Amino acid sequence: MRFGEMVRSVLLSIITNKFRVFLTSLGIIIGTFTIIMVVGIGKASEEAVSEQYKRLSVESITIQRARMQLSIGGLGAKSLTKDDALAMAELLDNVRSVAVSTSTSSDIVYGAASRTVSVQGVNETYAEVTNLTMYSGEFFTDEDGEYRNRVAVLGYNLAASLFGDYPEDAVGENVYIKGARFTVVGVLDRIGGSGGVTGTGGSSGDDSAFIPYDVALKYTSGSVGTRGAMITMSSGGQTVFYALANNIGSVRAAIREINDYIDETIGPNSGYSVTDIGSTLNSAMEAANTMSSLLMAVAAIVLAVSGIGIMNVLMVAVKERTREIGILKSIGAARRVILLEFLLEAVFISVFGGLLGVALSYYAPAVLAYSSIDYLASFDGIMLGLCFSVITGIIFGYYPASRASRLKPIDALNAE
Repeated sequence: MRFGEMVRSVLLSIITNKFRVFLTSLGIIIGTFTIIMVVGIGKASEEAVSEQYKRLSVESITIQRARMQLSIGGLGAKSLTKDDALAMAELLDNVRSVAVSTSTSSDIVYGAASRTVSVQGVNETYAEVTNLTMYSGEFFTDEDGEYRNRVAVLGYNLAASLFGDYPEDAVGENVYIKGARFTVVGVLDRIGGSGGVTGTGGSSGDDSAFIPYDVALKYTSGSVGTRGAMITMSSGGQTVFYALANNIGSVRAAIREINDYIDETIGPNSGYSVTDIGSTLNSAMEAANTMSSLLMAVAAIVLAVSGIGIMNVLMVAVKERTREIGILKSIGAARRVILLEFLLEAVFISVFGGLLGVALSYYAPAVLAYSSIDYLASFDGIMLGLCFSVITGIIFGYYPASRASRLKPIDALNAE
């Protein structure tokens, strides 16, 4: 039998049982769609992680503690203060500067315009550590924090949303943050991505407001106490420190010095973690990859279930076409011809389902636009989804095809 005739026979069989084939391919459609989505979400997660840390230099070191600290009656773990942290730049040989940051979510109001954004309380060095540059105006200084000057620097997108097409017009204007009036002294250049360090809820630096750290403790963040117990809530102002080592070669030495300094200053077992940006980035990437692997496993299970459906359909097809198989064998059709014909049918069903899954994935961005899930379409995801669907068809279609090819002509012709 010629290959063209074989393909025509397969297509005729599929068209004759098109509704059954469609129901069988539903699993393939969902499985392929899931794989494409998993790859797209995974790539978006990796891109977000890379964007989040790309503005931090390789000498950056992060110092932070658990998101809630509880100190009761003075017996609990002490916290590293801003002054303790800033002193590291002078006391430690391998640390050249230290930045401090605390963030919370708040409404920012200008005239009739209002937005809920991340308000980050930082010191002057923070701009250096995260490589922030000014679009207009200037960054505030540590003296502004000491004198409790209510000044603010706005991210580019935030300034544009409040002041229109000319973000530079924000400089010199007054905005209200948690009811307190702040004077805008600068607007940042557009950052893109997450701008090095994210604020509350993972917001981008472009959509954040920056105010002096000491001012933030007074007006937007800080602590609440009750009867000797003090709770510092991360969502309302967890403090994170960022240290810069002298150079890339001194990062490990700086981490050891910082750990020793924390133990001497506030005692051991304080719960602070000191990690370089490379380790932090790798951990974040591993977490994103683990989630993608779990979702990929779910997609593989869906494809396996749909493969069983293909096997079931082909087993029924073999039984329905037993006499046809007997006739083909009687006129000299080789075993491999029968095998290939049924295997082609399985592949056609899986490819059909795979293509529909690919078509469905084009609507993914529109659907995910209503959620907080990021998605990055990729050719790799499409090819991986199609490959998985074809492999599923071959694996689960082989047994019915092999069984059909092994039928003896006389038994097949006598079958009812």
